Amino acid sequence: MWANPDWRGGLYPPHGGGLEEYARAFTCVEGNTTFYSGAPRPETVAAWARQAPPGFRFCFKLPAALTHERRLVDIEAELDVFLTALEPLHDRLGPLMIQLPRDFGGDELPRLEALLARWPSDIPCAVEVRHTDFFHKGSVERHFNRMLITQGVDRVMLDVRPLFATPAGEHPGVQQAQREKPKRPLHVLSTGSRPLVRYIGHHDAAINEHYFAAWIERLSLWIKQGKTPYLMVHTPDNRQAPQLARRLHDRLAERLALPPLPAFPGEAQASLFGT
Repeated sequence: MWANPDWRGGLYPPHGGGLEEYARAFTCVEGNTTFYSGAPRPETVAAWARQAPPGFRFCFKLPAALTHERRLVDIEAELDVFLTALEPLHDRLGPLMIQLPRDFGGDELPRLEALLARWPSDIPCAVEVRHTDFFHKGSVERHFNRMLITQGVDRVMLDVRPLFATPAGEHPGVQQAQREKPKRPLHVLSTGSRPLVRYIGHHDAAINEHYFAAWIERLSLWIKQGKTPYLMVHTPDNRQAPQLARRLHDRLAERLALPPLPAFPGEAQASLFGT
C-alpha cells in the first residue's frame, strides 16, 4: 500500500502522499487494492506506470473474488482480464500474490495446481497459504512445496512471531492485528527465485530487532545465491511501517553494504522546524 494518510509528516510531507513519493523511498509495494477492488481501470494502471520508476516493483494480490469467493473455481476468464489489465506494468511486476483463505486446505490443492499450470511464465507468482494442513510438515505440505518448486513459484513466508510475542493488552491496533493475522508457524523455504517475506512487526522495537536477526542471515544467503528476495513490512496499525522498514533495511545494509534509504520527505521537512 502507498495511500496512507497516517504517513504524512513522516514518509510523506504534511500535505502530500502518493505512489511517486513512495517510490522515492522504497523499491517495491504490496498492492492490496486489487485484492479488494479487482482489476484496476486502464487509466489507473497508466498513472501507476507513469509514477513508478523502471526499477520499482508492484506485488499485487489476486482479487478476493477469485481466491476467497470463487476459491479458484472456473476463474480462467476473470484471471485473464486481471492479468491483461496489468500488462502496462509488465516490466515492473514483482511476484503477484495468490493469498488463499484460511480454510483452503489440501483437498483443494488440485485447483491451485491447475491455476499454476496455466500461469504466464513471464509473470512472477507467489502463494500464501493459511490452512493448518500446510504447517505440519506432513504429506500435504510436502506435496504443496514440491508443486511450487516444479512450477518455479515462491511460497509467501508470513512471519507473525513479533506480532504475537506479547498479549494484545489494551492496544486496539494489536488486538485487531492479532484477530486478523493467522497464528501459524514460520516455515522458511525458498521454492523459487524471488522469496517473499511478509514481516508483521510489533510496536516494541526490541522485539522487532530480535526476530529480524535471523532474517539478516537468510536474506543475505539468498542474495548471494543470485535470488531476489522481497521483504514486505507491516506494523499492527501500519502507522509506523515505513520507519520499521527503514530500520530493518539498515540492519541488512550493515551486513551487505547496501546504500541507505533516502530520508523521508516529511521527516526532513519537520526537522526544519524542530528545536
